[in-house]
Amino acid sequence: MLWATAGLVTLGFLIALEIAARHYGLPGPMTNQAREVIFPPKSGPLLYASMALMMVVLPWRERLIAAGAAIGIDVVFFLVRWAAGAEITEGHPFGNGALWVVLGYAVIAVTRRTGPERVLLLKGVGLALLLVAGRKTGDIWLLITSKAHPAVLDPYVAIADHALGNPSWLVGRMVEATGPIGTHLLDWVYVQLAVAAVVVSLYQLRNVAIERRFPSHYLVRTFLVIGLLGPAIYMIFPVVGPVFAYGPGASGTGGPQWALANLWPDTPPPISAPHAFTYDDITPRNCMPSLHTAWATAIFIHSRKAPRVLRFAGTFWLIATLTATLGFGYHYGADLIAGVVFTLTIEAALRSHERGWDRSGIQLVAYGTAVFAALLASYRYLPMKMAEHPWVFGPLLLLAMGSVIYGYVRTTRLWDPTPAPARQPQPQPEPV
Repeated sequence: MLWATAGLVTLGFLIALEIAARHYGLPGPMTNQAREVIFPPKSGPLLYASMALMMVVLPWRERLIAAGAAIGIDVVFFLVRWAAGAEITEGHPFGNGALWVVLGYAVIAVTRRTGPERVLLLKGVGLALLLVAGRKTGDIWLLITSKAHPAVLDPYVAIADHALGNPSWLVGRMVEATGPIGTHLLDWVYVQLAVAAVVVSLYQLRNVAIERRFPSHYLVRTFLVIGLLGPAIYMIFPVVGPVFAYGPGASGTGGPQWALANLWPDTPPPISAPHAFTYDDITPRNCMPSLHTAWATAIFIHSRKAPRVLRFAGTFWLIATLTATLGFGYHYGADLIAGVVFTLTIEAALRSHERGWDRSGIQLVAYGTAVFAALLASYRYLPMKMAEHPWVFGPLLLLAMGSVIYGYVRTTRLWDPTPAPARQPQPQPEPV
């Protein structure tokens, strides 16, 4: 019943986004996904990662068959496009095969499986399609934010960021100093965040095929909830980022003609009374909070109980993502603090829901929500005070984030079951 309800809610949400996108003259997430059955997909690695999530419900023999079928279909697509002289101008030349396999298993689940086996396979297919739909939904949300909010609040966050020492300007100069090698590495980490999440999720779901059930809580759930709730905050607090508001723009959008001044990353913006200003209708208002920081934090949290190599990878992905978000000028330091608090609050709520709400869970979620709201309010209404007194407000911002981290760690440690001590053998009298 829970999975059926979630499926209906997701379908309704996708239909609503499709209608909203059509209102702005754009194709919606369902249209974009349907195109990828035939046309080059926007992200081939994501489609293969989604197929890998679906395969956790399959035995090893079927996994090998599914992977081989996906690769074979992609080879056929490549040969047909090559023979037809179709040049791929955007997207990846592979990934269609993975989507075909996922859709094929949906048909198999309905027509060839029954009972619990059908339900389990449909859950695997649904998990794969949810990850893909989450990406498409996020893309449409970003376009909607740019159409719905012509005015942005970057000056408020930029002034408030003086309390943190303008980290985007500092890290931006550091990334520039690393040259193309550092830039390409960080860009790859930034873009492939979803694939990193799938790797950690595959470890968490490694026993699904044997136990024939999913665990009560795993990374994909947190990932999807972050992506669902985050864009709602974008609509409340629209911010484009320092590279757009104070720099040359990026990725073919924005630019000096829309920026307040071309200062990033060399010169921090002067401290003056902030005001909203109009930006273009293309650049996403996707800074507050930083969802890349939120997702990287979720990967870090869920990799803590994994083997050492995944723990190291989770730590690396978090540090590299924070560096990329600041160093490319996509976010301010204030966005990152909000993103960490946002994730810990969502993670606490999901874990509380699974284990049953109690006093500690309610208090943790309420505290995280209050801190997050206080952060947004301070960025909006106290930026000048924060910039004028950095040695007061800078530590206060870090202390607020640290208090949520401390509360989360302390509370969840009490939730984790403690292993029972091994029974000591009783001494036996020696036989006479």
